[in-house]
Amino acid sequence: MVLHWNGLDDVPASLTGSTVTIGNFDGVHRGHQSLLTTVVEAAREHECASVVVTFDPHPAKVHRPAFAPVPIMSERRKAALIAEAGVDALLTINYTLAFADQSAEEFVRDYLVNGLRAKVVVVGHDVRFGRGNEGTLDTMRSLGEKYGFEVVAVDDVGPERRWSSTWVREALQKGDVEAAAEILGRPHVMRGTVVHGFARGREMGFPTANLSRDATGLMPADGVYAGWLVDEAGTRWPAAISIGTNPTFDGVVRTVESHVIDRPEEAVEDFNLYEQLVTVEFIKRLRGTVAYRGVEPLIEQMNLDVAQTREVLGADAASAEARLACQVRDAIDAPVIAAEKAEHFGGAGAGVSTAASE
Repeated sequence: MVLHWNGLDDVPASLTGSTVTIGNFDGVHRGHQSLLTTVVEAAREHECASVVVTFDPHPAKVHRPAFAPVPIMSERRKAALIAEAGVDALLTINYTLAFADQSAEEFVRDYLVNGLRAKVVVVGHDVRFGRGNEGTLDTMRSLGEKYGFEVVAVDDVGPERRWSSTWVREALQKGDVEAAAEILGRPHVMRGTVVHGFARGREMGFPTANLSRDATGLMPADGVYAGWLVDEAGTRWPAAISIGTNPTFDGVVRTVESHVIDRPEEAVEDFNLYEQLVTVEFIKRLRGTVAYRGVEPLIEQMNLDVAQTREVLGADAASAEARLACQVRDAIDAPVIAAEKAEHFGGAGAGVSTAASE
């Protein structure tokens, strides 16, 4: 289990050394995963703790809030995925203008050297840190010589361009969830509480589980998707997922609605997901959003969407084995769901960048 430190005051005095990396890590994509693997292996080699330093809020929210990117995932899920990579500790720094005003050397000295007793610092080749992003890779190497830590520079990874959070956002904004999954190394997900909607789907024979307005995870482009809904028990249900404003009914608010297909007929009345904190996993975009002239053509199209969803998710999606034997894709998700549910219902919650950790 990863240790989570909310500031240097949480770092134990017993920490004798660390291998450190710094960045935002939104999405924890394949570039991040490569970087984290290097951190964990270097920590093992130097017999010290592996530590990720990240920031909340995102620096862009402080410096240019009108242009700050929408997070790909929640801070809680990000922490869980970093933990899954084998990292020992996560230090989350409260990013403020005062923090951003430190010089490059002040940041390294106070946080990496004195705070974390760094033996190794792992960064990307275009790392920037300190006031006005004055610090570079050469700066880090010079400070490493001065303060006695090794600097490891990680090469960019990716096909025609490097894996990045920006690339993930671009793919999702186009509805290309397959490309997003390729960059992330897993399907993109949203997570939220199931709430009551207008019940139009139920009236047409397609009841849906509607995510709450405060659901986390970047919402892909409007359209219909094949995917999975993971309930609190960890069962993955095949689902046709609609994102949009319901233009046939003159809607204005974007919603995420999942129609679970092939539910056991004998349990239809008992199939109740309301108030559950669920995960919606996007596999493939089937089509864009269309405003139909009446309910009948909409129902016809929805039947086609369900049939195509079955095809995408596999011919055996209707089998009991597919419904009951499948668990959450990531073993980390069960405790994350439990923690987020507590937070949703009132429980207590718990300017620096790198090329690989954008």
